[in-house]
Amino acid sequence: MSLRINDTAPDFTADSTAGKLKFHEWIGDNYAILFSHPKDFTPVCTTEFGAVAQLADEFTRRNTKVIGVSVDSVEEHEKWKRDIEEFGGAPADFPIIDDGSLEVSKLYDMLPADAYLPDGRTPADTATVRTVFIIGPDKKVRLTMSYPMSVGRNFDEILRALDAIQATDGQPIATPENWKAGQNVIVALSLNDDEAREKFGTFHAKIPYLRFTEAPNR
Repeated sequence: MSLRINDTAPDFTADSTAGKLKFHEWIGDNYAILFSHPKDFTPVCTTEFGAVAQLADEFTRRNTKVIGVSVDSVEEHEKWKRDIEEFGGAPADFPIIDDGSLEVSKLYDMLPADAYLPDGRTPADTATVRTVFIIGPDKKVRLTMSYPMSVGRNFDEILRALDAIQATDGQPIATPENWKAGQNVIVALSLNDDEAREKFGTFHAKIPYLRFTEAPNR
């Protein structure tokens, strides 16, 4: 069965560039983002991990840990990090998991159960390992994004989605289209008008069921 939003993110133990780690233990009380890649030393992936390195302070400010997974060895990851840092102009201090066994890729339904790494493989052999998972402190999957090989990930959107998840977490609100941090949010239909006023003070109804209010302070 596919891994779905609100499912518990599968736990695992794996070697990484930060040593052996237990995934749930590593997340702790933080949010986490798992970025998967089909192979080290590939052009699009290098630009993406360069972007992750550049955004280290943004993730820290959001109480979010980032971790990469690629189906190569820790030794290869360490070599690849030099290219990532040269391109991104920032240290790639986040862990990168050694998933040569494909355990993580299969746990997270990024590759079929019978997938294997053929001799002389290319990125196309693990093309479906190109996904983003945002995971909450409760270890639940909050968001997934999957990209084709030819399309680099939009990190503005990943940060925007993370902001929206954190803004609405545990609150009876949702975010409208193209929402950015600081903008008004939508009152959930689980609250009637009186309950909405009690909770938020005021709201503005564009349509009876579409009520906007200021985002609560987190």
